[in-house]
Amino acid sequence: MDAKLTSFIALAKFKNYTNAAEYLNLTQPAVSQHIKSLEDYYGVKLFRKKGRNIELTDEGKILFKYAQNIEILYRKAFDEIKNKTGIQKTYNVGASMTIGGYVLPKIIAEFQKINENIKILLEVYNTEDIEDKLLKRELDFAVVEGPFDRNKFCYNKFKDDELVLAVSPEHYFATQKEVDIEEVLKGNLILREKGSGTRKIFEQKLEEIGYNINDIKPYMEIGSINAIISLVEANLGYTIISKEAIKKELSIGTLKEVPIKDIRIYREFNFIYLEEAKDEFIGNFIDFCIMNISLNDYKK
Repeated sequence: MDAKLTSFIALAKFKNYTNAAEYLNLTQPAVSQHIKSLEDYYGVKLFRKKGRNIELTDEGKILFKYAQNIEILYRKAFDEIKNKTGIQKTYNVGASMTIGGYVLPKIIAEFQKINENIKILLEVYNTEDIEDKLLKRELDFAVVEGPFDRNKFCYNKFKDDELVLAVSPEHYFATQKEVDIEEVLKGNLILREKGSGTRKIFEQKLEEIGYNINDIKPYMEIGSINAIISLVEANLGYTIISKEAIKKELSIGTLKEVPIKDIRIYREFNFIYLEEAKDEFIGNFIDFCIMNISLNDYKK
């Protein structure tokens, strides 16, 4: 792609000449010259200063929109040519924590066994970060749990998931047939961080039954599912978590699922992507994932 547009896109994303130049492996004067050439060509200023950084002008925002589309088309052409010649194609796939840690890895391994010319780089973030990275074209597509902006992305349902109350077998709750939500909220409840799909779905359910989520004060907030599981296994708290994430612990008995009275929490896993980014790979990978899950459910 044209080097001047590449510099322009990088500078728009990083909002800083030093970081953009470092990312592009260019000198700052080289990046500055690229931007000046574009500004001379269009006869407008593309950036303005904002504190220590810079930001796009209104004219710059227009160019940025088209430059991103050019970048996508360039990458699609490059990938298609590579595919025709048998050269390996690389896709950056995002996944939220539960999916990236417990659902996708085995599916990706199976997919790559039969698609040797495709390399998938799996990047795991919470749902809010994934949406941001998709919009910045830093990911090709993603699989998320819980709510997302359905106005900004195309989406396909992957599978259903259930959130459950998980406790240590040593915890008092483990002796109960079911527990009341009020008991859950006033004890040592460990939750994922704000911005995670799991946290959003749980808070939505609380709002549905009349709680103000601003009044909910968890015992701990942790961004790592593995860390949460370890704390619960050690009986240092309990958590609301995807059943997918604790299959092993439930089967070996280090965790126990306890029903919450009159409450069941379900959600969807969804594939999400920008309309202009969809290509043959995304369609094929979505079909493969759904088929893989269907076969596993059938085996059960």
